[in-house]
Amino acid sequence: MSCTNSPEAVKKLLENMQSDLRALSLECKKKFPPVKEAAESGIIKVKTIAARNTEILAALKENSSEVVQPFLMGCGTKEPKITQLCLAAIQRLMSHEVVSETAAGNIINMLWQLMENSLEELKLLQTVLVLLTTNTVVHDEALSKAIVLCFRLHFTKDNITNNTAAATVRQVVTVVFERMVAEDDRHRDIEPPVLIQGNSNRRSVSTLRPCAKDAYMLFQDLCQLVNADAPYWLVGMTEMTRTFGLELLESVLNDFPQVFLQHQEFSFLLKERVCPLVIKLFSPNIKFRQGSSTSSSPAPVEKPYFPICMRLLRVVSVLIKQFYSLLVTECEIFLSLLVKFLDADKPQWLRAVAVESIHRLCVQPQLLRSFCQSYDMKQHSTKVFRDIVNALGSFIQSLFLVPPTGNPAAANQAGNNNAGGPASAPANSGMVGIGAGVTLLPAFEYRGAWIPILTITVQGSAKATYLEMLDKVEPPTIPEGYAMSVAFHCLLDLVRGITTMIEGELGEVETECPTVTEGASSQSSERRDEQSASDQMDQETVSRAVWEEMVSACWCGLLAALSLLLDASTDEAATENILKAELTMAALCGRLGLVTSRDAFITAICKGSLPPHYALTVLNATTAATLSNKSYSIQGQSVMMISPSSESHQQVVAVGQPLAVQPQGTVMLTSKNIQCMRTLLNLAHCHGAVLGTSWQLVLATLQHLVWILGLKPSSGGALKPGRAVEGPSTVLTTAVMTDLPVISNILSRLFESSQYLDDVSLHHLINALCSLSLEAMDMAYGNNKEPSLFAVAKLLETGLVNMHRIEILWRPLTGHLLEVCQHPNSRMREWGAEALTSLIKAGLTFNHEPPLSQNQRLQLLLLNPLKEMSNINHPDIRLKQLECVLQILQSQGDSLGPGWPLVLGVMGAIRNDQGESLIRTAFQCLQLVVTDFLPTMPCSCLQIVVDVAGSFGLHNQELNISLTSIGLLWNISDYFFQRGETIEKELDKEEAALQKQAEEKGVPLNRPFHPAPPFDCLWLCLYAKLGELCVDPRPAVRKSAGQTLFSTIGAHGTLLQHSTWHTVIWKVLFHLLDRVRESSTTADKEKIESGGGNILIHHSRDTAEKQWAETWVLTLAGVARIFNTRRYLLQPLGDFSRAWDVLLDHIQSAALSKNNEVSLAALKSFQEILQIVSPVRDSEKPETPVVNVPVPVLIGNISGPGLSRPFVRTDSIGDKLGRCSSEQPPVVTDELDDLKLWWAAWNTWHRTGSESTEPPSTVDGLTFIPSQPFLTALIQIFPALYQHIKAGFSMADLQKLGVILHSAVSVPISSDASPFILPSYTEAVLTSLQEAVLTALDVLQKAICVGPENMQIMYPAIFEQLLAFVEFSCKPPQYGQLETKHIANAKYNQIQLFAPAEWVALNYVPFAERSLEVVVDLYQKTACHKAVVNEKVLQNIIKTLRVPLSLKYSCPSESTWKLAVASLLKVLSIGLPVARQHASSGKFDSMWPELASTLEDFLFTKSIPPDNLSIQEFQRNESIDVEVVQLISAEILPYANLIPKAFVGQMMTMLNRGSIHSQPSSFTEAEIDIRLREEFSKMCFETLLQFSFSNKVTTPQEGYISRMALAVLLKRSQDVLQRYIEDERLSGRCPLPRQQVTEIIFVLKAVSTLIDSLKKTQPENVDGNTWAQVIALYPTLVECITCSSSEVCSALKEALVPFKDFMQPPASKVQNGES
Repeated sequence: MSCTNSPEAVKKLLENMQSDLRALSLECKKKFPPVKEAAESGIIKVKTIAARNTEILAALKENSSEVVQPFLMGCGTKEPKITQLCLAAIQRLMSHEVVSETAAGNIINMLWQLMENSLEELKLLQTVLVLLTTNTVVHDEALSKAIVLCFRLHFTKDNITNNTAAATVRQVVTVVFERMVAEDDRHRDIEPPVLIQGNSNRRSVSTLRPCAKDAYMLFQDLCQLVNADAPYWLVGMTEMTRTFGLELLESVLNDFPQVFLQHQEFSFLLKERVCPLVIKLFSPNIKFRQGSSTSSSPAPVEKPYFPICMRLLRVVSVLIKQFYSLLVTECEIFLSLLVKFLDADKPQWLRAVAVESIHRLCVQPQLLRSFCQSYDMKQHSTKVFRDIVNALGSFIQSLFLVPPTGNPAAANQAGNNNAGGPASAPANSGMVGIGAGVTLLPAFEYRGAWIPILTITVQGSAKATYLEMLDKVEPPTIPEGYAMSVAFHCLLDLVRGITTMIEGELGEVETECPTVTEGASSQSSERRDEQSASDQMDQETVSRAVWEEMVSACWCGLLAALSLLLDASTDEAATENILKAELTMAALCGRLGLVTSRDAFITAICKGSLPPHYALTVLNATTAATLSNKSYSIQGQSVMMISPSSESHQQVVAVGQPLAVQPQGTVMLTSKNIQCMRTLLNLAHCHGAVLGTSWQLVLATLQHLVWILGLKPSSGGALKPGRAVEGPSTVLTTAVMTDLPVISNILSRLFESSQYLDDVSLHHLINALCSLSLEAMDMAYGNNKEPSLFAVAKLLETGLVNMHRIEILWRPLTGHLLEVCQHPNSRMREWGAEALTSLIKAGLTFNHEPPLSQNQRLQLLLLNPLKEMSNINHPDIRLKQLECVLQILQSQGDSLGPGWPLVLGVMGAIRNDQGESLIRTAFQCLQLVVTDFLPTMPCSCLQIVVDVAGSFGLHNQELNISLTSIGLLWNISDYFFQRGETIEKELDKEEAALQKQAEEKGVPLNRPFHPAPPFDCLWLCLYAKLGELCVDPRPAVRKSAGQTLFSTIGAHGTLLQHSTWHTVIWKVLFHLLDRVRESSTTADKEKIESGGGNILIHHSRDTAEKQWAETWVLTLAGVARIFNTRRYLLQPLGDFSRAWDVLLDHIQSAALSKNNEVSLAALKSFQEILQIVSPVRDSEKPETPVVNVPVPVLIGNISGPGLSRPFVRTDSIGDKLGRCSSEQPPVVTDELDDLKLWWAAWNTWHRTGSESTEPPSTVDGLTFIPSQPFLTALIQIFPALYQHIKAGFSMADLQKLGVILHSAVSVPISSDASPFILPSYTEAVLTSLQEAVLTALDVLQKAICVGPENMQIMYPAIFEQLLAFVEFSCKPPQYGQLETKHIANAKYNQIQLFAPAEWVALNYVPFAERSLEVVVDLYQKTACHKAVVNEKVLQNIIKTLRVPLSLKYSCPSESTWKLAVASLLKVLSIGLPVARQHASSGKFDSMWPELASTLEDFLFTKSIPPDNLSIQEFQRNESIDVEVVQLISAEILPYANLIPKAFVGQMMTMLNRGSIHSQPSSFTEAEIDIRLREEFSKMCFETLLQFSFSNKVTTPQEGYISRMALAVLLKRSQDVLQRYIEDERLSGRCPLPRQQVTEIIFVLKAVSTLIDSLKKTQPENVDGNTWAQVIALYPTLVECITCSSSEVCSALKEALVPFKDFMQPPASKVQNGES
């Protein structure tokens, strides 16, 4: 109705009233005139009021009794039509609120009458309603009358009326209370309401205001009526139903709780009337037991009555909900009753409505909280909250255990077959069996009990079905599954409510205060900020206590029920809800730090995820501990925790292998398992922070699921679907296949979200993963099955996402992964290593705050595990480690800084036995370091680089690596050289720091080569490393290392400080030499067949010994070269002479080694060190400006500290001078020192020479004979050496030298070497050895020549030596016992392979001849020297020459005797005058006989000329003989007076012999070709004659000798001639023998010669007898004329012709008195 007091409305009202009255008067005109009149007067009244008053409505109200009167009278007529009209008009007046109290009373009375007459009942109700709702004028009795009227109408026979009346009663009751509420509101400003305490005891009503009083009276009477007592106020009630009363009570309590809470009177009613009433009415329900027979109990038990019971429960719900605070004790009773109603022996409907009531409570968490506070937390109170939850649990269990329909036995028999819906299920319920037991209806199914799930309410609202069935009288049939569904929802809502409420409050608390972690709840109060107000603290402690109590009260029951439902659920949505509930509970328990309950819920989810009966120790163990034998006591009954049943009818979505040591068969995963798994993931993902120790459970389960599903880790630790490696392959349905990537993704996200966990939770997660991993490791021991890599993969993932705080988890994480890396199972290890290396790489590349470069500790922490991996021996792990290093180098190499030692350590830790690929990878890393990163690393790491590179050189797996590593060392040395100054500065700085630390600690500084400055130490380490490589077992390595070592020292040695050279020499070079010498001398002589693979080995390297020989050669040469080039540095060192001795000793031992190569090289080194120019001494300094520069400017103070040392890289002379002539006391060695060095060298040379050339004492196949090149080199050293020692070279030394020279020349050569050394026999060439020997002697004699007088006594020794060599021409020297063949016989022209080598004597002829020439030359120079004279040198020369001269044609070489003769002639031409000079001294006495014999042996040799001698040759030879005779005639005979007579006599005899050539008698016819030395004979003859008749004859004896000679000659001629004549006669026609003819010819020629000679001689020199003898020959000659031989004839002619000079007339002559 539009606003009732606007002018239009008022006007309309007046009009309506008037028209109503008119209509009334019209109706009543006939039958009821009084009414008509009243109506008409009413019209006038209305008009009057309207005309007179401005406030028309107020006036109307004042006069309302009169205005209403006509209508009341009209009602009194009981005419329906009139009554209706009147009631309508009255209603209109009421609606405009123009009815006064009196009028209202009248109206009510009138309505009462109508009611009693049962007229217009609906209209009556309408009117009452309008009257009471539009205004508040009706009070007290009037009001009660009106209400009773409605009640009475409710109980009519007419259904419609009844219902309308019921509605009206409800509305009226509401109106009464609304009025009271309005009244309270009006008075609120005056006196504020007081909330009353529950214990108030007020009964009085007097203080209540009017409306309140009405309400009080009404409510009191309702209670009376329900209790079946008479009402106090509602007078006139005739009947009443309890159900209606209870409904009204409920509505009042529900709609107007404030009334009861604000007014003590009402609250008193509540306590004193309502509660007892409810309890009383409940009693039949409580006592009733289904199935108990009446007979057994004493009194028949009233059966529960559904309508009342249901309404009672509704009332109880309201009481609990609204007035819990007032009725604490009563509620306890109600709640206990409710719980009892759930018992299995109560009727189904009763249980259903009880569950619905409980559901109503469950959606009010604050209420539940109050229960908990009021009961569970009080000491002696019932644990109501716990009981409710447990009751729900038992209720659900009972529904499963008692199949609601059908025969239980049958149901059980159904077993696994389709135990779907029981028989009673309607056919159209959609129950279709798919396979065995797969149902379409959502349902719970457990051990044959099948309970459908009905959709009941929206989440979180308890919309009841049976509590709302207010119209039903009979208990309804409850559809199957309804109670279960409600109970299910109760649980879900309970969980949702509690958790939402607690978490909300927790959230508020946590924003105000710090968080409380697991296990800390007890100390939570202590952990608060002390300044926060104490009341807040108390409040929070209280709150927390309540939360904990609530959770601990409900969790057992909840878990029991939810687990059972989870197992039974066949519907995905239901399962989802159950899991969600378990998850939220677990999370809540976690947040509250209730470990046991948290773990229990998590265990339940975990069990759900795994196949039934899956053996997972983690769960079983934990569960057993936690859930006290898995049973909870609920109201004294034992409720078992039901384990998942195996016959659940679930769709199998995956078949896989169980993760166990010995997997038995396969296991199946159902879709529900997968669903549980997802929940588990969700739990871990969203609530990881509160999981704490239960990570173990969660992860263990996930690991098993992942395993069964066959997810395998991929890079970064994410799990990807992969096939199982062994056993029956994992079978996955398409459904789960699509799920797998999702699961895998969630799994990864789960660990990604670990970055949001706090540190403690993160540690829990890591610990759990580690222990899981340990289990997996245990399982993988002893078998090579595929291990579970879940934990390792997830550790990796967790590490990767938590890089920002990696420090807190690094140690446990990597510590564990290192253990994994040592696992025997290769797949396990591989993943451990993968994880570890990925983490390290990620850690290093991560953008830390502060960056790693500023956080060295973190960097070292990150790299440390990499180093630890070096302790693991599995090659695959090491490979991973090295690959990681390689990647780190490639990405982070520039910024490793202090991490270098670790990284290098990893490369260096590779051992020799670790396989080629490992070593190769490590080496690759090293190469990268050396090529790219040396400048970026701290200089202190350079030494490590050197060590590591060296260690690779020593690896013998791969030769190339070793060789390349040596190359790297060279590169490193180059780097040191180029960056020398910077490196040195940095190292010195560091050294200072270390020194300081060491001093503080009081310990000496420990570093290799300590006293040397650090930069030098670096070099020394490098040298030492190369030194080690120089004695590697492999020849190639040794060679390369040796070359590198010496090149490095050579190229960069100038950088070293002077003092460091001492270490280089002693610790590096000599140490190396010792080792090489030792290895070489002990090396194996076995032949090596091949060098591995198909490499052929040259025969010169086919034994270890030969290979070592090469090393020895290289090393020795290197050291010698250093001594040579760096002598100016070494000599100033204190112990140079000792070093020199050691070096010489090495040279000697090498030279004496039984290996030609080594020994020869040793000599070369010897030569090298002897060619050293000794440092320029002060006396000899060239005047160069360089030297005049003050030295400090040049090189600083030599012994000064290393820092000031400039890097002089030149080796110029000035430099050397500078170095050697510092301003310090001179370090230059003096001459004596120098001499000492040279004498040491001489001694070495001598020892080497003597030992090497000493002939072997025994001869066998293995005898070692020094080679020609060696001997040559040995001898070639002497001249250079001699230059330095000549001043002190004594005779004894010369003797020593002689022995060596002699032995050296005597050494034979091997037949297989001879073609390369020897000239062919015919060539007269010296071998280089022979040349060297002669050179040595030449040097000596030249030195003696210019040397002081006292040296000249050495000449004879030199002659002696040379003469010894001359003898070789005819008598080659013997070398010990060695049998040598003559070179011509050696079979080198057809060398047979493998024939033992023969030893071949050299062709000594050229050598002997050259020696002879030297002798002659020397003698020419020295003939007059005293020593030469005294030592009978000439005699010795003659004696020596006698041998070849006497052999003549028998000499090995024809040239020899010719040279000998020539030499003899030359020597004599010089020596004879000397001899004559010293004739008186007798020094030459012994020479003459020697000379005589020599000449005789030569001129009348016993050797026969070769047959092939040509005439020309013969004549040439003859001319030589002639020369000898000429010498005699020129140099000897003229000086007969100075020469011993005996000698002269010998000469004469010889000449005599030569003058007639008589042939030996043993002629044979064959030797016809004899040539006669006619010229020679002639010469002899002439000489003889000349000498005989010379004027110089001084002594008669000599003259006699001449005459005697002639007489003999002539006599002999006579004899020959006579014999010939006789023979000629006898022979007749036969020719005489050729010899005889020859002889006669000779004689004839001699005669003619003699006569010629005599003619030439001074006549006075010729004795008369001689002439007589000559003439006496004539007759004999004449007799020969008859001779037949033409040759004889011609000779005869020549002999006879000279006789013409005797043809002169005889003159008488005085014969000079001669007889």
